[in-house]
Amino acid sequence: MARRRLPGPIFHYIDGAADDEVTYRRNTEAYERCDLLPNVLAGVEGIDMSTTVMGQKLDMPLFCSPTALQRLFHQDGERAVAKAAEKFGTMFGISSLGTISIEEIGATISTPKLFQLYFHKDRGLTNGMIERCIAAKFDVLALTVDTITGGNRERDLYTGFTSPPRFTIDSLVSFVTHPRWAANYFTHKRFELPQLKDYVKEGSNISVSVGDYFSTMLDQSMSWQDAADVRKKWGKQFCLKGIMSVADAKRAVDIGATGIMVSNHGGRQLDGSRSPFDQLAEIVDAVGDRIDVICDGGITRGTHVLKALSLGAKACSGGRLYLYALAAAGQAGVERALGNLHAEIERDMKLMGCRTVDQLSRDNLRFR
Repeated sequence: MARRRLPGPIFHYIDGAADDEVTYRRNTEAYERCDLLPNVLAGVEGIDMSTTVMGQKLDMPLFCSPTALQRLFHQDGERAVAKAAEKFGTMFGISSLGTISIEEIGATISTPKLFQLYFHKDRGLTNGMIERCIAAKFDVLALTVDTITGGNRERDLYTGFTSPPRFTIDSLVSFVTHPRWAANYFTHKRFELPQLKDYVKEGSNISVSVGDYFSTMLDQSMSWQDAADVRKKWGKQFCLKGIMSVADAKRAVDIGATGIMVSNHGGRQLDGSRSPFDQLAEIVDAVGDRIDVICDGGITRGTHVLKALSLGAKACSGGRLYLYALAAAGQAGVERALGNLHAEIERDMKLMGCRTVDQLSRDNLRFR
């Protein structure tokens, strides 16, 4: 449905990844190499799937990862996703490249809120976003650490995708043949990136690809000391998003992070890299008793969540799992997607013979 409703360049921005998209496919395929081993006669009439991650009580062990540019996919953008997450009592993340302001989300949404920080060359911009999140009473700050340069997103190069959309002869046909999207885009509030617009014109007034934005605007000298400084300035629950190695997980503990998101950015950065699920056990074994580990990416089924929790993740997260739904039907679509996953997790916990998520363990798994 998202494919039908979105112009080609915008759909392929959601759907695409880096290079040959090997890692993108691997992120989901990794779960299929692991089998669940259920127990029976466990008295599972009542199921409690709640979990606590980075100090936040969530009613389900899955939350909405921060993603960029959401008002390109549906005119309500982050508003729709936040309200759907609130309905299911789970956490919602907003991106530095988000299209609804920190202040609006902070004032209107009561569910736990995470802000995803890109570390810009302009330290005034970086520090300003942190201060705005403090004022808006966000609960968690997640510093993204895997975008030191833009990934080679070849679909975006082929379609000419930019933010805001650049209307070329090639892309114009796709926009014209999706009049409903065009009407919503041109009749609602002007598209902009409210976290960035007062500092940089790129993305709001000057069209730029996401890859070029990362390569030119983000600080490629970002170091562990910079991450520690951000944690200190923030002073609350702090997460590093994009950790994939045990060594980096240990350093995250050393600088005082309270969570890590094991993530390869949905396969959009380094193609050929390992999947988060494949790397999860190694990281949990090394640091899982000292820091909350979140498995991010590739999740399309409730059983995927149960497999990650069985390996020791405190929760799971994902972006595409709600972005397609947002593009298809706005808030109602995101609610449908989260509702499907909630129902699957509940049903599958009963079939596994588990009443609570902490009853899931590696005893329930076998790898092929």
